[in-house]
Amino acid sequence: MTKPVGGRALLVTVVLVVLVGAGLRWQVAELFLVPSGSMEPTLHSGDHVLVDKLAYRSGRPARGDLIVFHRPRTGEIMLKRVVAVAGDEVGIEDGVLHVNNRARAEPFVDQRRIDSVYFGPVSVPRGDVFVMGDQRGNSVDSREFGPVPVTRIVGRADLRVWPPGRIGGL
Repeated sequence: MTKPVGGRALLVTVVLVVLVGAGLRWQVAELFLVPSGSMEPTLHSGDHVLVDKLAYRSGRPARGDLIVFHRPRTGEIMLKRVVAVAGDEVGIEDGVLHVNNRARAEPFVDQRRIDSVYFGPVSVPRGDVFVMGDQRGNSVDSREFGPVPVTRIVGRADLRVWPPGRIGGL
């Protein structure tokens, strides 16, 4: 026969569960609300993604990763796509992304929303990544604030968890 749990024991258990949950959130994963349409059509304003905070503990970001990071100078939390890594030269020619003098195929970008802009080329310094939104005409990204130091990355967004009709990997 089991003994009923007393009020004090229950309170201690609840506090421990909350502390462990907070520790996991701080160390392992965290939900992130997408605040704008700059990542459309991949992510929409109001989507929630799960951010893997351990993704880069033993590795580096790769081209194509969706990352959450602290914006240089302001510290604002942002979500963008890595389009170039340390040592790459990145530019935009007539609206087309070029990395190391080669046009990049970007199936996640709505080509109808890209204008004929030019940017760069610029070199990505060691320890940094160059990020851009998928909706290039409506994105504040590395073209404005420069490359992002890897040390400012919170984690990699791997899974959309909200809304229910759009749950799935990114």
